Amino acid sequence: MIVLLGGILRKYVTISVKVPIEVKEKLEKYGIKPSELLKRAIYEELRRREAEELEREVSELKDLLNKFSSEFVVRSIREDRESR
Repeated sequence: MIVLLGGILRKYVTISVKVPIEVKEKLEKYGIKPSELLKRAIYEELRRREAEELEREVSELKDLLNKFSSEFVVRSIREDRESR
């Protein structure tokens, strides 16, 4: 399925899940829409994983940046400004 949202064409796919009939009955009993629940859970998990990935990348960059002295950084910035 292709949908136009805010001037952007987005492609969608269907993801299905099998659950015991008792679970489906409870969802219906409590008025829970499975598609909304699953979408929210998927987006939350993706946000969590992306945040973890960013934390790892920041940690790696921190280790790399700690190898440079503050004097070196200041001197490099000054040299760059003066060369413009």
